[in-house]
Amino acid sequence: MTPSTSGRDLRADARLNREQIIEAARELFAERGPDVPTEEVARRAGVGTGTLYRRFPDRQALISAVALDGFHRVVTIARTAEDEEPDAWRALTRFVHRARTELRLATWLSVWFASAWAELQEDPENHRLRQILLKILDRLVRRAQSDGDMRPDVDTGDLALLIALLLRPVPGLRAELTQRSADRSLDLMLDSLRARDDNQRLPHQGISIADLDPGG
Repeated sequence: MTPSTSGRDLRADARLNREQIIEAARELFAERGPDVPTEEVARRAGVGTGTLYRRFPDRQALISAVALDGFHRVVTIARTAEDEEPDAWRALTRFVHRARTELRLATWLSVWFASAWAELQEDPENHRLRQILLKILDRLVRRAQSDGDMRPDVDTGDLALLIALLLRPVPGLRAELTQRSADRSLDLMLDSLRARDDNQRLPHQGISIADLDPGG
């Protein structure tokens, strides 16, 4: 084995270890909440704790990596829905249905690990992904309204905030019921966003993506 080949193998192994750790942490946070021991993450990933700490020196670094991985997944789901669906309303509903698991975990992480989440908001990659996602959703909202499928008095920020609010964990509610309730609430949200002749006008001006991210 040449030195260059050996270096490539080491880099590939390191990348695989990192991906396995992120996936294990993602699964365990979703299954068991915020108190999962780091050692359990290492066991699920099939690596030693030393390997885990070399990749992620503290819990905050691991949480940030899990969150960014989830954001990448959400953006991919949104892009695919926009590219593949024949109309904007179907793309929006596909996005909400297929991204809900990732969005739920992101919302839970923001509640469980508030300090890590606050620091993540300053991460350039997080900002980039957020901008991409909001622009995709904004295009879909505008098109769905132009098609007459979505009520005209809502804005993209309304949609983003509704999803975040509906996915927040309810204190004292067991995990299975929290998930079931969130799934039902998201479908109720979609139903309420459909354009109908008897839609009651909403109060105040809609919340835009500029309202959510005025510096973006």
